[in-house]
Order: sequence, then C-alpha cells, then structure tokens
Amino acid sequence: MLRCFAAAALVCVATTAAIADSRPSKWCGWFMRHELGVSDTRFNRADQWADFGSPADGPAVGVIVVWPHHVGIITERTERGFIVRSGNDGGKVRERERSLRGAIALRWPQ
Repeated sequence: MLRCFAAAALVCVATTAAIADSRPSKWCGWFMRHELGVSDTRFNRADQWADFGSPADGPAVGVIVVWPHHVGIITERTERGFIVRSGNDGGKVRERERSLRGAIALRWPQ
C-alpha cells in the first residue's frame, strides 16, 4: 500500500512538472530551452536569451541569435547569409535562411 502511495506521489510530481513546462503560445524561447537543455522557464521569453551564455563577436555557426520577439540558433553559413533553426517560425520548427537584421544579441551557448 505504501508503495502505491509513493508511486502515485511520483506520478503527481511528474504531471505537475509537465504542466508547469507546457508550451506557451509564443514558443520560440521554449523550443530553444528544450534544444539546449535549459530548465529555467524565464527563457521561454525570446528577449531573455540576450543574457544567456557569453557574447559572440559576430554571427557564426552555433551562435544564438536574439531578436526582440524571436530567438534561434545559426546552423549554417551560406553565400547569401545564415541558416537559422528556431521554433514557432510560422507556427512550426523551421531551419531556413534568415536575415539577422534587427537582432538585439548574438550569444554563444554556455
């Protein structure tokens, strides 16, 4: 009986944690958290990534790009610019060429 209670308590804790980390309506920051294994939910907001990790001197593969309302990570350099992977880009996860115009920060992950 005690075993069942302990198991039920563990299930409740796991369920509560899952609810606390459910995907918000603006989910690019939430996606980046899950991509990089960051547990701090304040990074669900895109602009919070401007303080994450360490500053990058410029765009490069592996650098996090932060715009006022979006965040992504550079995965490739092309002749025309950079490929960025991000969540909530048109409502889905996409990896595509993006302009870095308007970026407020370029950060190396921790």
